[in-house]
Formats: sequence, structure tokens, C-alpha cells
Amino acid sequence: MQGNDSTTSARPLRVLTWHVHGNYLWNLSHVPHDIYLPVKPGGPPGYGGRAGAFPWPANVHDVPAGEVAELDVDCVIFQSHQNWAHDQYEILSPDQRAGPRIYLEHDPPRDSPTDTPHPVDDPEVLVVHVTHFNQLMWDNGPVPTVVVEHGVVPFDHPPYTGELERGIVVVNNMGRRGRRLGADVFRRVARDVPLDLVGMNSSECGGLGEVPPPELPRFETRYRFMFNPIRYTSLGLAVCEAMMLGIPVVGLATTEMAAVVENGISGWVDTDVDRLIEVMHRLLADPEEARRLGAGARRVAQKRFSIDRFAGDWDLALRRATGTVATTPAPALPTATRA
Repeated sequence: MQGNDSTTSARPLRVLTWHVHGNYLWNLSHVPHDIYLPVKPGGPPGYGGRAGAFPWPANVHDVPAGEVAELDVDCVIFQSHQNWAHDQYEILSPDQRAGPRIYLEHDPPRDSPTDTPHPVDDPEVLVVHVTHFNQLMWDNGPVPTVVVEHGVVPFDHPPYTGELERGIVVVNNMGRRGRRLGADVFRRVARDVPLDLVGMNSSECGGLGEVPPPELPRFETRYRFMFNPIRYTSLGLAVCEAMMLGIPVVGLATTEMAAVVENGISGWVDTDVDRLIEVMHRLLADPEEARRLGAGARRVAQKRFSIDRFAGDWDLALRRATGTVATTPAPALPTATRA
């Protein structure tokens, strides 16, 4: 385990984390550091390593879970309550559990939106929130926190056409996640607006099933708009990716969505579902307006969700957690493209 040495140069750090959210991990792999992923036979949750359809870069390494305790790492990033409450005691050494640590919080609090203490109460751990909304709503107590907003790898894709007079909804496991993910809102809107639902297990809700991440951009740029029915969760990467593709976004003005989508500029958000239905009908009838809003969404995404900004913010968070200082230019990022 590397010690906290403020004079350490900008050598790549050795970071251990779990495979919790594939898309997020793919974007995180663009930091100028080496990432080690514990793996177990059969790939149970958190232990899938370099799994999925992503073209993982060379700085991402699989390591058998039983060998993690012997690994020389500079920082451990926890990404779930399971990692924090259980996994660390199973696979980490005492030195790793006491060394530089980051807890990456993907979600807002569930039990109470305002009065839930964050499970991490160790002031030696840095909690990284993915939205300012999440940071605001959690009771973080004495634990230091920072916000690193999402970053999206630019896509190699055909331009947005909006040729299909339909909206696209991208939500994983909507059926089992119910009202929080807007299953009822989706059903209500789908009675009045032509919508296609994609995502893991979306067929349970009458959807088209899962579209592999590398194929999703080409699939969704044909749709006139994206509709995000989610009531209460973090800002979905699917929304950021749609905006980067130039797709106008229509959704509920809740959580961070209200601070990302600007009405009449990059899409439309509201808490009145009937008003959103009216907006969707207008976009179906006016493809030029949809194209204008999509162009606005792309401008916002290119500025706010740049993968270079994201990688730089994560580099700063890791340097803060490890007590290291970048005294030389950071190594070049892996190629920031996604087929």
C-alpha cells in the first residue's frame, strides 16, 4: 500500500474498485491511472471484471478476488453499500482497509430524501457524489465530499435524424423498480404518445429488450426525442448520452434533471405530466423544433459532460484522497471514442 506522500509525482496510481455500473466504469477507465477489478468465477454482482460489450482499455486489469489482499494499490474506490459493508472485509487486507479510500455514491438517499445519514461515517474517506443533488440530500455528517459530474465518451455514430415519429425511453429493470423509476408514468404517457422502451428486462413492461451499449447510439438517434419518466434517482447516464448525441430530452423536473435540461433550449422538463405530453406531441409534429432542441442538448453535453473534464476531476479526487500531487503533466488519456 502506498503511503500519503505529497511530493509524489504524477505517476499513474493503482486503483482498486468493483464492477458495479458498466457504463460508469467504462467512462471511469479514461482516467490516467491503472484500475484493478476483482473477479470471481461466474461473475457474481461486483465481480464481473472486464465484462460486457465495452472495449476496455489496457489500463483496466482483472485480478482474482483471492489475490486482491496481496495487491499493491494506492486507493480503493467503493461503489455500493455491499462493497462498503461486506466486500471489503472479505477481500481487502487490513492495510488496504485503512489506506486511502473513496466511496463513489451513485444515488440519492432512499429511506428519507432529507434525513438519511450516509453509511460512510469515517472522516478519512472521501465521498464522491455524481450530482450536486445527491450531495445536497444526503446527510454526510463529518465526512468530506466532492461532486464529480458524469462524463460521456464521445460516440462514433451517425448524426441525429429523428426520423422515427416516436420517443425512446431507456430504463433498466423498470418493472421491478416501479414508481421510483416511473413505471406508472411510462404507462400513462404511452397511452397518448408512441414510445419504445429499451433496457435490461424491459420486455417485462412491453419494451423491446436490451440494446447492447455499443449499438445504442445508432439505435436511438433515429427517434424524435428521449423521454425520461424517472421520478427519483441520480441523473442517468442514458440522459447524458442522449444529449451528447443531439437528442432532445423530455422528462420530469426532479432531482438533477431540473438543473441539466433547460426548457426550450435543450429539451423540456416539468412536474406536470400532461404538459410533457403536450410537448412530446409538438415535437412529433415539428421535427425542426426537435432538431433545434437536440442541437442545444448537444452543446450543453459537450461542455458539461466532457470526458476530459470528467477524467480531470477524478484525477484531482484521487490525488486528494491519496495525498499525492500532480507535479508533471498527467499521462495522455486513453482514446476517448466509443464505437
